[in-house]
Amino acid sequence: MVSSNPTLRRRRLAGTLRELRLARGMTIEEVANELMVSIAKISRLETGQRGASLRDVRDLCRIYQVTDEAQIEALMTLAREAKEPGLRQELGDLGDEAAYPYVELESGASRITEFQCCFLPGLLQTEDYARALIRGMLPRIEDNILNSRVLARMKRKELLRRQDAPHYWTLIDEAALHRNVGGVQVMRQQLLDIIEVARRPNVVVQVIPFSVGAYMGLDNSFAFLEIPDPSTPAVVFIEGLTTMEYLEKPSQLVPYKETIDYLRAAALHPQESVARIARICEEQFPS
Repeated sequence: MVSSNPTLRRRRLAGTLRELRLARGMTIEEVANELMVSIAKISRLETGQRGASLRDVRDLCRIYQVTDEAQIEALMTLAREAKEPGLRQELGDLGDEAAYPYVELESGASRITEFQCCFLPGLLQTEDYARALIRGMLPRIEDNILNSRVLARMKRKELLRRQDAPHYWTLIDEAALHRNVGGVQVMRQQLLDIIEVARRPNVVVQVIPFSVGAYMGLDNSFAFLEIPDPSTPAVVFIEGLTTMEYLEKPSQLVPYKETIDYLRAAALHPQESVARIARICEEQFPS
């Protein structure tokens, strides 16, 4: 979506700074004391929650005894690129600063696994469905922000058609297919569109049928993003009513990997899933 990805640059820099500290055998507390800053600042720098300034990079390289000028300049470049405007300039005001990092992470991912239990995944939504869904969930949203969010959602879909498109595997609770968002015709076109997208070689759609009953992860929609850069860890994204949470510690990722395995086994086979979507379309949302 963008030629530069500030979020990935910041996360890559964060991972490298952490590796340099560990290589020196230093604790976060020791580094904070050396720089006379808070422990929280160093922690946020190493998790990408805070961007590193050029001075931060210079001082940390001194502490970690990095003397290779090419390596120092590479880190400086990452710090500069992490400050670039990124998606806000391209997409306009989305009404929430926390929304931009996710879109950038998604754009740079090589594999995306998404589970939705209440509504259809953003990467599969049509414009009419997206507009009705956002308006329904946020009835007081301003028109300009609504339009920006719908535009952003449509631009996000383009990554599934890129030459270097990520592998996208989505698991959808059957309830989301029955929920009438926007009216019969909007839902019909939405389900037909999912059937079409499911034909792409990089897309897998699975439906978790009602017959499964209660299952692991039922109360926790999420997206699991894997980044091709080995220095950038995978991340789980969870969106709530008023919060957007990013999980990346190994101990946090393990239960989500387990949940994904469980969901894939519990869901209908991809071909059966497409057939189920087609049946719901014809029976519940006829033309």
